[in-house]
Amino acid sequence: MNELLKAIEKRALENRAKVAMGIRFPTPKLLESAKKAQELGFARVVLVGDLGEIEKIGTELEVVDSKEPEKTLVELLAAGKVDAAIRGTANASDTLFQLKERLGLDKIYRLTLLLTADGTPFFLAPVGIDEGNSLGDKLQLVTLGAEHIQRFGVEPIVGVLSGGRLGDVGRDDRVDRTLADGEFITQRVLEMGLRAKHYTILIEDAIREANFIVAPDGISGNLIFRTIAFLGGGDGLGAPVLMEDYVFVDTSRVGGHFTKALMLASALAQLKKERKEAMN
Repeated sequence: MNELLKAIEKRALENRAKVAMGIRFPTPKLLESAKKAQELGFARVVLVGDLGEIEKIGTELEVVDSKEPEKTLVELLAAGKVDAAIRGTANASDTLFQLKERLGLDKIYRLTLLLTADGTPFFLAPVGIDEGNSLGDKLQLVTLGAEHIQRFGVEPIVGVLSGGRLGDVGRDDRVDRTLADGEFITQRVLEMGLRAKHYTILIEDAIREANFIVAPDGISGNLIFRTIAFLGGGDGLGAPVLMEDYVFVDTSRVGGHFTKALMLASALAQLKKERKEAMN
């Protein structure tokens, strides 16, 4: 896993993909992080947002003027005018709606890549508050997430979390249900031929042994992400939407750092290109 970040950076530098970034309420910090990604050679960045607002701050980057960056961002991606896109500071709900409508997605599945405070990278899902809230949904997320991780040349090691220790059975109906779900999910993932273990509520053990953490539901996954990225001294590289034909990396509007998300999007665009070449 420690080689993963080097591999992502290498692919981004090799590809230098054209990556669109949604912009609402631009700030100097936000635009500087986008400029840095281009200066470092990770991507050719296209800002999608209100040109007047962006010009008040100033930028040397290409700008696509739009009062509806959520819609324009996805249109650029669908039309092949950019190699990849990141949400940036565009509205989350509107952007995800546009992705589903324009790209014909029934559901959105995301897998985020996080760094702990000591720099250990790991994948986490679900992270959307409306994702992974049924057993079938969670299994689909694990399946797609494992395939995504394998594309980086990394063997997924799945750490399933639940709401308590096994010895806590009987204390609360909801906790009992998450423990049963955790056992079920783990067994099914093992049957898929993947390495997996049910760590119950012991996330501190899971993070030492697994590289793909599966939270009990989308709300707890989102809280784990926010705690690590915004309170715990860690960092988030973004959450790619798991789909075959397009590269879209979801990001949080909090923090204002998008250099690594742009790097990840460019690297994923390179992986997509490699897959297409291998199939031809």
